[in-house]
Amino acid sequence: MGIFKRKDSKTSIQTDKDDFDSGSAHSGRTSNASLKSPSYRSNITLPVSIPEVPVPNPPDPNLDPAGYLRSIHAVRERSRIVLEKAKQNRLNHFDVDMTKFHATASYVVSIIKRDYGSDYQSIPPHGRWQHFDVGGRPRIVQLLQSWPSRIDSLERTRRLVDLFVISVLLDAGAGNKWSYKSKESGKIFNRSEGLAVASLEMFKSGMFSSNPEEHCQVDTAGLRKITVTALAKGMQHSDQNPLEGLEGRHGLLMRLADALGNQKLFGANGRPGNMVDYLLSHPTTLASSVPIVTIPTLWSVLMDGLGSIWPSSRTQVEGVSIGDAWPCSSLPQSPPAELWESIAPFHKLTQWLCYSIMVPMTRLMNIHFAGTELLTGLPEYRNGGLLIDTGLLTLKDEDMKRGVEAYKANAEVTGQPSMEVVPMFSADDDVIVEWRAATVGFLDELLEEVNRQLGLHGEDALTLAQLLEAGTWKGGREMAAVSRPNTKEPPIMIISDGTVF
Repeated sequence: MGIFKRKDSKTSIQTDKDDFDSGSAHSGRTSNASLKSPSYRSNITLPVSIPEVPVPNPPDPNLDPAGYLRSIHAVRERSRIVLEKAKQNRLNHFDVDMTKFHATASYVVSIIKRDYGSDYQSIPPHGRWQHFDVGGRPRIVQLLQSWPSRIDSLERTRRLVDLFVISVLLDAGAGNKWSYKSKESGKIFNRSEGLAVASLEMFKSGMFSSNPEEHCQVDTAGLRKITVTALAKGMQHSDQNPLEGLEGRHGLLMRLADALGNQKLFGANGRPGNMVDYLLSHPTTLASSVPIVTIPTLWSVLMDGLGSIWPSSRTQVEGVSIGDAWPCSSLPQSPPAELWESIAPFHKLTQWLCYSIMVPMTRLMNIHFAGTELLTGLPEYRNGGLLIDTGLLTLKDEDMKRGVEAYKANAEVTGQPSMEVVPMFSADDDVIVEWRAATVGFLDELLEEVNRQLGLHGEDALTLAQLLEAGTWKGGREMAAVSRPNTKEPPIMIISDGTVF
């Protein structure tokens, strides 16, 4: 991870694949603190001053409630209402022990110090890139180096965005019984890293491409030729090695194929990576010494361009599907409140996608992003599980009983082993929605407390993306392994349809 370096007052520009070598770093440009965009070591020095870029406000929820709930701004704003109730121990499904908050932050600090010492600037932003490198093998760097030098940085970026989009969308929870044996190394991986390696090897084999001369791309025609059977084979799914939500993942890929038909965003051949060209030519993109793209512009591409991939059964407002957004009893209820006020939006996979594809765009083309502070912590079971396993949140007895009964019923149907029983709920259950909203809010609070305990502030303070990468997500996984060593499952199980978590 040494090639990753958080922004400081002097950073550097990189221009081609040679920048992926582990040569010495050179500093030379000053940057704007508000961008919160990571920088990377390079062998080229170029002084650049990055100007301020205004970030647009969200739609007015009273005039365009669906547009507001689909905006990135709404995730934090709605979750903060639930957070304030949590801090007063007024949640409907969880007891909150705020005396455990300091200890939770201290545990996160211990994880960061253990893995990074005091070299906090080396912490990379949270993203899919690190999952590809599981086991210490730099698979993405090796992939880049395998392409001929005639492939320019723009096409390299398109290809990585193709890969990262498909990999993130296949990254819903895999379940506790599934694993993937790498065809290249013979090593076995599970969970998110297993899904990453599986998607990379399928990508390299040309599974997502319609061009027999170029395997390393994703396009509409390539996706449409994928069957459930082919996906199952690529993922090594079987009765003995079951991948949760296989059909849901396949349906997601088919809907993605349709969404990529938007030629304005994804080009004539329908490649996710063509969004790079769209972003660079967008009127809100500042063509300064380096390209500066606003997060709302990127967010609009992902939400509007890919919005149709989410199941139509999800929450709708005024006939518009909102995506990963759900009614929450801890928010104001209608009436007298408006309908939109009772909905908690998360857009977890879209945010995970946003975090992930910014890395190759920044690293290969030095694109900077204005407004990254709008992105929130990811409301999934590792970050949320940390809050439960440290005792900050405790599921109330009535919900615990209901969830355990659901877990046992599910075990009987699917043949899952009845061990380490934990409560189980569907993704739209109010327990899960409240848990996720509280998670988003507490991650912001933890960022502030972790930086305080580390003595970091201003330019030196960790970003939320770094906290997720080095602390909460990793800490949540490690706590699960200690608390439930046989399965390493989260403290609450979520029934997955292959499109959430």
